[in-house]
Amino acid sequence: MWTRALIALAALAAILTSAPASAQTADKLKVAISQRGFWDSSFLEFAQKEGFLKEANLDVEFFFTEGGGQTLQIINSGSVDVAMSNGLLGTIGAYSKGAPIRVVSAQMTGAHELFWYVKSDSPIRSLKDADNKTAAFSAPGSSSNLILLSLLKQAGSKAKPTATGGLPGTLTSTMTGQIDIGWAVPPFALRELQENKIRIIARAREATELRNQTIRVNIVNVEALKNKRAAITRLMQVYDKAIEWSYANPKAIDYFAEFAKVPREIAKQAVDEFFPRQALQIGEVRDLELTLKDALQYKFITTAMTPKDVEGLFDIVYKPPR
Repeated sequence: MWTRALIALAALAAILTSAPASAQTADKLKVAISQRGFWDSSFLEFAQKEGFLKEANLDVEFFFTEGGGQTLQIINSGSVDVAMSNGLLGTIGAYSKGAPIRVVSAQMTGAHELFWYVKSDSPIRSLKDADNKTAAFSAPGSSSNLILLSLLKQAGSKAKPTATGGLPGTLTSTMTGQIDIGWAVPPFALRELQENKIRIIARAREATELRNQTIRVNIVNVEALKNKRAAITRLMQVYDKAIEWSYANPKAIDYFAEFAKVPREIAKQAVDEFFPRQALQIGEVRDLELTLKDALQYKFITTAMTPKDVEGLFDIVYKPPR
């Protein structure tokens, strides 16, 4: 009798230990993502649609914000585990003030996708003739903040940087004259551009000093990293896999057009013209010394810092082998 019971228990144990990971309870993560509808904010949604998250035994709940500043607040409070696409300037500023955060990957290296525009009948032709005019960016510490400041310095312009939040509100403010110069990320505002309602007066890629500088990063709450490190590592692996898939599979453009609510041809134009694949490497935060100089110059930190001073901020959990 006991022998049969032991054999049955052993057989049950063998079945349980050989069960696939998908049969186990998935690890739950709460993830905040800046600005839904951008190409580079869509990769985890692509991963969800293609089943990559499920394959990695992850159950991810998404929260969307209007920019890195809002995303930083959420991650600092511990309301989410991971925050995607945060301006590195703001991240360093928050860390210097004791924020419980860690950088787990690069997100965008170089300045490529943003542009600044005016109404088609505006007398402003470039940032050089925009002295004392208001120029929009999303939120303090965001990559749009850094890029705008860099462009203004490069142009010798005395335009007034003004935080305007998300893209729809910025477009409304620009078209109604509340803001002189709006900001956008394709595919947003490409239709208005095609209809000659707006004109581009500056592009992020013109900011030459940012060419090899990591400007956005993915971050986590310290407690989440301590308690969920394995799950966060798998999330970054899925994120990288989704990026590779997105540049190889035309279906990604279909998803992107759906998320951004634009025609497919505009979605494809946005990716082809504004989002080079190499900018989305996640394994290395580059030109950190330059970022720290910018952080001091633009008053995100109060005293000069070196890479050694902020080494505790960085914990890159996954470096792709390529």
